[in-house]
Amino acid sequence: MRHADKALDDALLLLIQQELAKRCKKSKTRGRKATPAEVVLSMLLLKHVRDWSYAELRNAVAGSARQSGLSRVHPDRSEKVPDDRTMGNLARQMGPGADRKLHRRVVEIAQENQIATGRKMRMDTTVVETDIHYPTDSTLLGDGVRVLTRIIKKVTAVAGKAGTLMRDRSRSAKLKVLAIARASRNKTEKGRQKMKNAYLQLLEITSRVLRQAKKFSREIAGGVKRGKLSVLHKAQKQLDEMIPRVQQVLRQTRERVLRGNTQAQG
Repeated sequence: MRHADKALDDALLLLIQQELAKRCKKSKTRGRKATPAEVVLSMLLLKHVRDWSYAELRNAVAGSARQSGLSRVHPDRSEKVPDDRTMGNLARQMGPGADRKLHRRVVEIAQENQIATGRKMRMDTTVVETDIHYPTDSTLLGDGVRVLTRIIKKVTAVAGKAGTLMRDRSRSAKLKVLAIARASRNKTEKGRQKMKNAYLQLLEITSRVLRQAKKFSREIAGGVKRGKLSVLHKAQKQLDEMIPRVQQVLRQTRERVLRGNTQAQG
């Protein structure tokens, strides 16, 4: 952390000062004293490295001389440690433009110190790892519609209006999947009937998308759809792989939902 602390004595502070000055029209000349840019930058760095919440950050800096030394805050000198709400507001003030400038400058510092070449930069995000969703019939049908529609859109972008025209039914399918999920919570006969009706509508939507996908595949093979061949051939291959999978989901959904058969072969 001492190395990180030294790296903060740089133009990075100027970037933070410029962003904080944009909070209000006359932030530079009026109002009470704001949290110094060096405190904001070092505390946000500490929060990111330690993976703390804003409340944990405030408590750690206020209660530890070691941590407050990094954050340029000295409680023993009657300097106030910014609370969690203040730090949250200041962090939100750092928009996408400031983030890009900060990361660009960090890469430049790494190049200057011969730590990294800087040819590529990988950004960390707040994406959280999660399990795949449970493969219910409705979600599998929704996935089939989504994937087929995505491929058809790529073909349309290349081939234009030649041959069969695309009709996007992905929104309708998504609404039916949500309707099935809501109806499944109702265990009464009325709820079961409502879910069955939603399944019938989703099956019809999926069947129409499937028929559209088959037409697109045939038209690519027959030369009706023209454009960049590499894109069209790849799209046809993807369609030919997905169509049997969606057909299988349609079969098993009809067996289970419409005929009550939960032991369908395959």
